[in-house]
Amino acid sequence: MNPFRPAALAGLVLASLAAAPDPAAAATPKAGAQVAPATASWSTATQRRPATFAGTSRVTGGVLVIAAGSAAQASERASSVLSTDAGAALGKAAQVADFDFASGEMLTLRAFGGLDQVILLGLGEGASPARLQAAGEALGRALAKVPGPVTVATGTLEAAGLAELAAGFGIGEYRSDILTSGRSAAAPAGVVFMGAGAAGAEPIYRTRGLALVEAVQWTRDVSNLPANLMYPQAFVDSARAAFAGIPGASIEVLDEAAIRRLGMGALSGVGMGSARPPRLLVVRYRGAGVPEGQPLVLAGKGITFDSGGLSIKAASGMGEMKMDMSGAASVTGAVLSLAKSGAPVNVAAVAALAENMPDGSAIRPGDVLTAMNGKTIEIISTDAEGRLVLADAMVWAERNLKPAAVVDLATLTGAIRTALGDDYAGLFARGDALADRLMTAGEQTGERLWKMPLHPSYAKDTASTIADIKNSGEGGAGAGTGAWFIGEFISRDIPWAHIDIAGVAYGGANAVKPAGSAGFGVRLLDRLARDWGR
Repeated sequence: MNPFRPAALAGLVLASLAAAPDPAAAATPKAGAQVAPATASWSTATQRRPATFAGTSRVTGGVLVIAAGSAAQASERASSVLSTDAGAALGKAAQVADFDFASGEMLTLRAFGGLDQVILLGLGEGASPARLQAAGEALGRALAKVPGPVTVATGTLEAAGLAELAAGFGIGEYRSDILTSGRSAAAPAGVVFMGAGAAGAEPIYRTRGLALVEAVQWTRDVSNLPANLMYPQAFVDSARAAFAGIPGASIEVLDEAAIRRLGMGALSGVGMGSARPPRLLVVRYRGAGVPEGQPLVLAGKGITFDSGGLSIKAASGMGEMKMDMSGAASVTGAVLSLAKSGAPVNVAAVAALAENMPDGSAIRPGDVLTAMNGKTIEIISTDAEGRLVLADAMVWAERNLKPAAVVDLATLTGAIRTALGDDYAGLFARGDALADRLMTAGEQTGERLWKMPLHPSYAKDTASTIADIKNSGEGGAGAGTGAWFIGEFISRDIPWAHIDIAGVAYGGANAVKPAGSAGFGVRLLDRLARDWGR
């Protein structure tokens, strides 16, 4: 029986596509296969508070947030929006609670000053844009299920910083319970960001900030949806809907027949065990007035479910492998953010989409596949499939896009999680210039990277006795050999970096996100692209 029941999700899943229909959707699944109806889109936008900006005035109801970096600032801002007595009382409460005003820290006072609650939000001293956004995320997360109106008093916070705080708030409101029947469809009341920088912050937020919020939301949604709803064609449908009507954006899709015709044996090989055929999705965006030329290419691993294939994974934790397309989601989401904000950049996202399943047609350990460039690959483990789909994506991108540089994102290895935990993504790069740009973007956005080696010994570790290369190396450097393998499918004169996001893409709830996808990489790559021509 098909577990997907469309009637049960009425009102959560949109049935129609805003974009033109995809001719690739006509590809026929395997005979007898039961495939869920394509999910064109879904909507959680009604759960996000409408945001407005205003100068400082008195607050008489709802939730009041005093955003400050010190006790003096907090008292001053509370006095301006409540009363002098309330300001003094708030300062005393912070002192008694030993509140240190660190960025993102909160102190909640119930029934204070005639309001439902007053929240003291720490901004830290001289907070960076990334810290201001993170503080906003923590606040948005804390208030995600509060239905009433919210006012955020920011005093003299300047416009750019206030816009970052507001963007973070919108990102923090994200909820991953997108398919629960009990989730209210009613929109919460609005949020007002109040302060001296309000007038200047609003246009920044309306263009760039809101675009980032919506792109991160889309990225998390497609990464959180189960594999019976989010498979290669469904990913394509959702991307088409997300980009519909955006000036400068275009979409190209290679279906299974085109993938095979082009000799993309690595991508097609991974998808052979699934009833849902693979796709290669290409999203191009060039901003108004940006000259034609070599784009910055962002490539992503898009394994919509990874059972491990015949090298099957253990049952424990396999359900989380619906998120193995997080790299593809993040690169597409980054281009969505850039396009929605009308950024003056030239970028392309290439999403290599497949489902790795173990039926009788699946590839086996010991098989040899031939990639688009003619290079032969010995399969050691069918669970080392992400590097296979990226191999063909690299070749296709080089031949068809003539990239200025290529950055790929992938939930590639458990080894990187062992090395770096959930604090950093692993960065492997050929060339210091691209690596330095990425490290800087990581620091600026809070999506931090740790540079890892691409040692020449990895060539020996991935050498095959029967083919040009094998897909799983010898020894313990699993993350490094995986990165090396991908790099063998792009010319050495093209700047290239691989980011292994296996430890940071998905996980439990914390102060800034619910359980599930973190949308890691959207902000990082958005920042990289915006600074690319500088």
